[in-house]
Order: sequence, then C-alpha cells, then structure tokens
Amino acid sequence: MSQTMSQTPAVLFVCLGNICRSPLAEAAFRAAAERAQMTVEVDSAGLGRWHLGYPPDPRAQAVARRNGIDISERRARQIREEDFHRFDYVIGLDSENLAGLRRLCPANARASVSLLLDHVQGRAGQSVTDPYYEDDAAFDDAWRDACEGAEGLIAKLKKDMK
Repeated sequence: MSQTMSQTPAVLFVCLGNICRSPLAEAAFRAAAERAQMTVEVDSAGLGRWHLGYPPDPRAQAVARRNGIDISERRARQIREEDFHRFDYVIGLDSENLAGLRRLCPANARASVSLLLDHVQGRAGQSVTDPYYEDDAAFDDAWRDACEGAEGLIAKLKKDMK
C-alpha cells in the first residue's frame, strides 16, 4: 500500500500493449471518479513496446463510445521506472501484467502494485478479460470488468482518504 498517497490519488493502469484493456480501465476509472466527484490523476501504459504511439484498438474505442466515452485521442506508451514514483497505484489487468510490474517495481517505489479486480469483493486474483484475439463481445466483457474494478477502486480510495 502506498504510504504517502497525495490528496489527488494518482493511478496508472497497465496491460500488455496499452491498446485494449488499460485504456478501457483508464476511461472507466475517469468516469467513476467523475460520478464520485473525486479528483484523480489517471493514465495507462503497456509493458511491451509493440503498439507505442498507436491509438486504442478500434474495438476498444467502439465499446467506450457506446458507453459515452471517447478514447480515440489516447496513444499507447510503455511503462517507465519513474511511473512507480509518480503514481500511488500501478494496477495490472492480469496476472502476467502483475508479475511484470512486480519485476520492474523499484524497492523504493511510491506505488502500490495490484490487480484491478483485487479491488472488487470476491474477484481478487482474477484478470480483466483480454479481448484482443476475441470477438466484439469480449470487448464488452472487458468493459464490464474495467467498470467493476474502477468502482471498487474508487470505493477503496474514498475509504482511504477519510
């Protein structure tokens, strides 16, 4: 757990390429924070370099748009060591991402590293659906997972800030 969380919680969502799940989680979290009237700093990144500079997958953009959110301006970036010092929470979207984040996380990091669904009652250890090689319905599943995780994380942050 972050020992020095700022008044404005800073959260980074991380998946493998930063074109599907992490931009969706970022969008879901922004929307949840807005509904909760909470000021947050939020971003997303990928562990890999394959999609650097690319916009989110068109199917991710479509599911976000169907839910009233435009993510078309986002661009994929790779996580950097300084992210572990800048953000209070670095959130992986699956166990592979979490293992990679734990390997990269410096010993003196500010960030707490966890899975997104660890913040949902009864879903600890579960992965957000990876829709990349699947059909459009998998993007809807990933969106639902991201929204559920975002709501759980907002509830945790509100509790921690009291």
